[in-house]
Amino acid sequence: MSTWAIGDLQGCYDVTQRLLERIRFDPAVDRLWFCGDLVNRGGQSIETLRLVHSLREVSHVVLGNHDLSLLAIGERSPEDQRKVNPDLQGVLFAEDAPELLAWLRSCELAHVDRELGWMMVHAGLAPKWTTQLAEKHAREIETRLRGDNYRKLLRNMYGDGPDWSPRLNGPERDRAIINIFTRMRYCSPRGRIAFEQKGEPGSQPPGLYPWYSVPGRAPRDLKVVCGVWSGKLTALQLDAETLHVVQVPGRDVAAPTPRQRPPKPHRAQDEQRRRDGREKQREKPPEKLPVPETGSE
Repeated sequence: MSTWAIGDLQGCYDVTQRLLERIRFDPAVDRLWFCGDLVNRGGQSIETLRLVHSLREVSHVVLGNHDLSLLAIGERSPEDQRKVNPDLQGVLFAEDAPELLAWLRSCELAHVDRELGWMMVHAGLAPKWTTQLAEKHAREIETRLRGDNYRKLLRNMYGDGPDWSPRLNGPERDRAIINIFTRMRYCSPRGRIAFEQKGEPGSQPPGLYPWYSVPGRAPRDLKVVCGVWSGKLTALQLDAETLHVVQVPGRDVAAPTPRQRPPKPHRAQDEQRRRDGREKQREKPPEKLPVPETGSE
């Protein structure tokens, strides 16, 4: 029996199947942890969502920002839903959309297995959050997301602010917690999220740190797994004695079509063109003839 954490699927069904083959996943004995962002960008979101839904008895899923966005769009009018990209429309207008979205709404923001010694989130944790505090705040949002007023939560979750403070309440508190769990990559030592920084570690400006290496961060009693910066789909074996990572290339992207350059003219042809150009310069341009006025009788 093995337990694997798998990074952002991003609607890449074929890539996901290749990774499951590479790790020799056996649903009879193995378990999967999915780090969120199951949908969008890959062009196969409905197939990917159905796959993970079919594995729900042997897996755990945390929500990413793309998953929450899909849930929010799912509450809009069909007219507005037709304005999103075709990949998400394929989910929204599928016959089994109500079942899939209801299941997705029941997923966690943070998954904890203290016996295994791991916590899973989509993006990150605030510098001052212990794993116990993170779990508490995740449960706050999960309770609202599964409650009768979940539509209000989804409507009000968009925005970059405010910065986290334990004194926050209402929609601002919900938004701050969601942003940390689903959008935090880099932050200041005080925990202010640098939303615009999306490159690999080392590309961020001075004064910003990956959330897991912020100076003075709270001590944590669990290892934390999250989505990774990579062009590959990654699986990490959580119950291995040593680091065991398996990767497959991400979705296939067609190579750009090379620009066609016109054939280089032969020297004799080039000389003829220059002569033709000189001849045209000597010609007197034709006189402009007056255009007769027209009018209605």
